Amino acid sequence: MKFSMNKRLFFIKTFTRGELILWISSVSLILLSFLIFDRQDYITLFSSLLAVTSLVYVAKGDPIGQILLIFFVIFYAIISLSYRYYGEAITYVFMSLPMSLLSLVSWFRNTTKENKRQVRVGHVGKRECAILFLLAALVTVAFYFILRALNTANLIVSTFSVTTSFVAAYLTFRRSPFYALGYAANDVVLIVLWTLATIDNVKYLSMVICFVTFLANDLYGFFNWRRMERSQSKKSK
Repeated sequence: MKFSMNKRLFFIKTFTRGELILWISSVSLILLSFLIFDRQDYITLFSSLLAVTSLVYVAKGDPIGQILLIFFVIFYAIISLSYRYYGEAITYVFMSLPMSLLSLVSWFRNTTKENKRQVRVGHVGKRECAILFLLAALVTVAFYFILRALNTANLIVSTFSVTTSFVAAYLTFRRSPFYALGYAANDVVLIVLWTLATIDNVKYLSMVICFVTFLANDLYGFFNWRRMERSQSKKSK
């Protein structure tokens, strides 16, 4: 049974030219780094490819991105355990995974009338921001002691990763464009975290490159969500 190229690539047919270039560049960098520095850890390769694909969908405000992220969360937790990054594993399993599930429900319930594949951009007010940062501070302190008790590698950086992940996950659930800046901050922390791991084992350099591509995708996500916000605001008038 024959399939056209268009049907084979159905999952990216909604990408704009710029999004397609971003996706192809991200995938190429991940594959190249895997072939040069790893060649063995296929679960890392698969999870990285899954994640960069999901990030383009999330940047478009497409709920499908949340479904793909749920699978990435599971794989990334497994990878984190391999280097005793218990903070990453705990954060992704007990915080990012539940928040991704809640975000999935929230996004499907809040799509625009014109396009059921695009979420309606939300707003987080000053009072809610204050509550968010208070919660983030409490989470940071609590996880510092939890991770220290577990003898987590690179404790300070791992703790800060929890903080940025929490803020980003909350803003994603609330459908705020600033979710992308939260994840961009988390990407920077994770670049540092996996660079430290690379000092011990060069195969983890592929994870560093992976999060560099994530950073590029999340910055695009912020730009595109602000554009979506302006477009939706005009249509509602």
